[in-house]
Amino acid sequence: MIGRLQGTLLEKHPPAILIDVQGVGYELEASMSTFYHLPECGETITLHTHMVVREDAQLLYGFYSLSERQMFRNLIKISGVGPKLALTILSGMSAEDFSRCIMDGDSKALTRLPGVGKKTAERLVIELKDRLEKDDTLTLAATNGTTEKIERQANPVNDAVSALISLGYKAQQASQMIRDLDVEDRTTEEIIRAALQAGGK
Repeated sequence: MIGRLQGTLLEKHPPAILIDVQGVGYELEASMSTFYHLPECGETITLHTHMVVREDAQLLYGFYSLSERQMFRNLIKISGVGPKLALTILSGMSAEDFSRCIMDGDSKALTRLPGVGKKTAERLVIELKDRLEKDDTLTLAATNGTTEKIERQANPVNDAVSALISLGYKAQQASQMIRDLDVEDRTTEEIIRAALQAGGK
């Protein structure tokens, strides 16, 4: 299994990333929380990874922090939460904020995340709280988490629409989600985060 990659960042089109590792291009998907930490294309990057092997595909997911990868792994162990939904959840809320919601039992805040209904939110709190209390990495992240922002991209609105479509939204729905937002002076990642949070309200 591939657990970590270090190489040159070639492309970043949310949620997709392409990294050149000694001449081999690795395609990954990442949450918007990880996109906030990405450097400019052409620079060196190190990501923690999780590989999902299915009958019809081998998928690689990248994470800036170990705490986010651990949260992703905990999420996909829960019934009804697959890798795509887990990535969408971590795009709408950082692993640190998500950890705080779980620790505080704030299922209402979780229902604002796309794809998370009331029953799913309650199940997330019940099933994850014990794991977080036993996991020092996640507990520390919930207490001391920080978020950095990356550079502004050329066409943030178009890139945001494309990213939402990649996350499973229909084109018309993705456009409407962004049309309802104030996108002035926002980066692609900020627009996507805002759209995902507003989409669950």
